Amino acid sequence: MHFSIRYLTEYRYDSPVTDNLNALRVRPATTSTQRTDDFHIRTDPEARISRHSDYFGTEVIEFGIPKPHDHLTIDVRARVVTSPPPEPPEASWNAIGSPAYDEAGGEFLLPTGDEPPAAMLTELTDVVRASSPLGTLRLLCEIIPDRFRYDPEATYVGSTVEDLLVGGGGVCQDFVHLGLVLLRNQGIAARYVSGYLWAAPEDGGSDSMEVHTHAWLEALLPGTGGRGEPVWVGADPTNRRLAGETHVKVGHGRRYADVPPIKGVYRGSARTELSAAVQMTRLDPAASARA
Repeated sequence: MHFSIRYLTEYRYDSPVTDNLNALRVRPATTSTQRTDDFHIRTDPEARISRHSDYFGTEVIEFGIPKPHDHLTIDVRARVVTSPPPEPPEASWNAIGSPAYDEAGGEFLLPTGDEPPAAMLTELTDVVRASSPLGTLRLLCEIIPDRFRYDPEATYVGSTVEDLLVGGGGVCQDFVHLGLVLLRNQGIAARYVSGYLWAAPEDGGSDSMEVHTHAWLEALLPGTGGRGEPVWVGADPTNRRLAGETHVKVGHGRRYADVPPIKGVYRGSARTELSAAVQMTRLDPAASARA
């Protein structure tokens, strides 16, 4: 599929601020099923932009505005082509925990240090265990939205998995953080993914719509065949399915804090009014990143 994406963020300050430093993770990634054909970013006030890749390979765009200003607009535009991912491997549990698998999983097998007490997860860890790692991943996408309601008012950006368990509701970020813990408890390497989701019906519906930044996860599943190399497979517990060509990936990390879309600081005591919107437009449903 072929998408045009506009991510517009506006800050208004009730008094002038200075030394406004920002780091953005908003450029769609290049993967085997996704390519970015065009990408532009503009700021008002204008700023000199620098770019680098972070530890996990996500592109980071940085800029600073030293002079006094009472507003900041960040206008990001991209054109992206995606393709359906291949069928995920239906391998057994035998490879989980092998030296080759552990090497491929790396830090994505490790706890992050903010997990809830183990006793709070015992039942969920048991119930998502299926006959294969892929079965567990699919079951996770059903169990989490069955057990927890989607509720934007229930949590905030700094909420923990324990907050979700106690409150019973949350958003995509919370569902993903829970999924990561449950998968790692099974010995499956898992990582947090940030990006955008085309949420319109595949057939019919609008060709342009306002969406939100979205989160899903990727699990490292053992491969099949001769070499049996493990494969990262995307899954979206918020929407009860594996990730596909309607998911536009920006980057990944061990948790949300590794890939926030925008992170910044400024000098001053001003209060801030923030507005942000993402507009996705479907340009050519037949386009393919494999073309």
